[in-house]
Amino acid sequence: MKASSLNSQFRRAGEILRRGASAQISDYTRRFDSVKDIYDGLLKDLIRDSFSGEEATVLARRFFESERVAFAAVDGTEYTRPLFDLVIFFGGSYAAKGIIEFKNDRPKIEYSTKFAEDGMGVSSCVPMYVNEIVDVEQAYMALGERGNVTVDKPLTDEEVVNNSTIANWIMTFSEFFLAYKLAKQGDYKILLLDRSLCTMYGSLVYDTRRKRVWSSCALIDCDLGVQKVDGNDLAYNRHRLVNHDLRLPPARGDYLRYSLVYLLEEKGPLTIDRMCKELGMESEDRRRRVSRFLKRSVEEGYLWEKSGLYKVSPQYSDSWSRVKSLVEVLGRRLFEDSGEAISGNPMQVMKNGEKCWLTTLDFAFLSLFCFYMLVEECWTKNILLLGITKDTTARDFKTHLIPVCLGEEVWRNSPSLEELEKAPNTDRMLLQYVSIYNCERLRTPWSLIEYDSAFRMIIPELEKRRRGYVSGAIRNRITPERTFLKTYVQLSEARNDPKLRSIVLFIDRLAYPEYDLRSDSIISFRQDYGGAVEPVEAILFRNKGMENVLQNLVIVMLKAMADSSIPEVFGHNMPLFIADSAAKWHNSEVRRIIDSTEVWIANNRDLRRFIFYMNTFRERRSELEQGRRVE
Repeated sequence: MKASSLNSQFRRAGEILRRGASAQISDYTRRFDSVKDIYDGLLKDLIRDSFSGEEATVLARRFFESERVAFAAVDGTEYTRPLFDLVIFFGGSYAAKGIIEFKNDRPKIEYSTKFAEDGMGVSSCVPMYVNEIVDVEQAYMALGERGNVTVDKPLTDEEVVNNSTIANWIMTFSEFFLAYKLAKQGDYKILLLDRSLCTMYGSLVYDTRRKRVWSSCALIDCDLGVQKVDGNDLAYNRHRLVNHDLRLPPARGDYLRYSLVYLLEEKGPLTIDRMCKELGMESEDRRRRVSRFLKRSVEEGYLWEKSGLYKVSPQYSDSWSRVKSLVEVLGRRLFEDSGEAISGNPMQVMKNGEKCWLTTLDFAFLSLFCFYMLVEECWTKNILLLGITKDTTARDFKTHLIPVCLGEEVWRNSPSLEELEKAPNTDRMLLQYVSIYNCERLRTPWSLIEYDSAFRMIIPELEKRRRGYVSGAIRNRITPERTFLKTYVQLSEARNDPKLRSIVLFIDRLAYPEYDLRSDSIISFRQDYGGAVEPVEAILFRNKGMENVLQNLVIVMLKAMADSSIPEVFGHNMPLFIADSAAKWHNSEVRRIIDSTEVWIANNRDLRRFIFYMNTFRERRSELEQGRRVE
């Protein structure tokens, strides 16, 4: 078979790209045409486009106890740079601060202008040999013989560096640590994060699921001058979203075990009957699950049982306070302490008398626990915690919420499921098109109704298709409900062209029982799980006519923060833009520092002789090729 010429290969690539792009555009055109009537059929009752500045002011006085409220927006940055035989990992986060004063007509925003003096940020720069990365990366960990953790496949140095997530994990932990510091300080009543809260929570829980590789965690029994934690401490607090008023964690599914343990933590010794009564679990199938989980928890050492009374083991009665201390100590070590204070690499800790690397699995646990600490502070101090995501591929509104609500007849006069199948693939694109097509009737700012983030995992029952029953989207699991509420918003349009609009943003926020947990905002389902029929009680503001004072306050606030003469901020969020700009500036400065370090090594006579051997083959070849091109 004769090989194709290079010219024919170029022509072939161009033809494939042209045809592929045309097909994709045609497909989207057909999808848009199929949902022209979805606004009148369904969405006109689900999209709010009327918001009151006066109501927002009244709620601000009640929720924040002041019309003048300090806010902070947090954004992160990362950088990975090979440097001879080393790899430099940088991650950090920075906060933009200001004051919002709620007025009867519209809020007034004041931004902090002295960023160098008053700005807050945390960051860490970690050097590491290439061969040490595989000892740190969770993705490379597999359980070898006799339970030892090992690398499951051979990799080249370039593959190891290119696929490393260490800098990203440092950045993730830094964002939550900085937000936690701001919340704990108590001065900031509004916190904005440049990420989805519910998505990040689900991702962190997923990343820490492999209990069989927890033995690689440096957090277990590490010596940091605080009380040590063990593997049971990690498991005990892995689902610590505790709020009695929101009934969290929910007494169902995989969370039943934690609900029982945290109930005993709060109430003290209880019998099975008393626990079932406290959690509203009267049916025999659910009581059997309670008995099974209690027995397992006793066997694993979390609980003690004597004469039918269960209580938390004394070893774990202060588990959460020990874990919080560990997170704070490691946060300070990574982001605040000087090199002299930590005497070495900030990612290395002492364990059993030896230095041990913090792994990406450790960072997943640190980020998860720090996230819980942040949420705990926000619930305690009535801090509004909000996540804003610019680009999202989420489609749970289209593929989960709408089918469930149509099946339960919560919504009527709507398009068929067959018509919805033809709609654009993502929620953002669907709503973006609906907004443009109905621009004369739907003015900005507008917001979709708020709904429980648990609907990301709630779908119509898969097998029996019974009325009132739902299933979990993956392995029949449903994430905790009544924790986060999500929606989509569009904040701005051009003055002279109503079709020229900002992108649709994905917004989620923390749920607050006083405002979100009402009899008319709860929608109840049942689910077959683990041999029992269990309730799933999610929050859903069914239509735009339902009162939702927190959503009104959020949109009024976000609209005020979107007004700017800067094109990049059109319909977005000015505080997050400022935080992002600060993060990028710090990133560029760190790159200069790393570059100057390379020059210092190259010109150091004691180190210069080793550079030839420290370079990789590709780096050496690149330098020679670059020199040849210059000549």
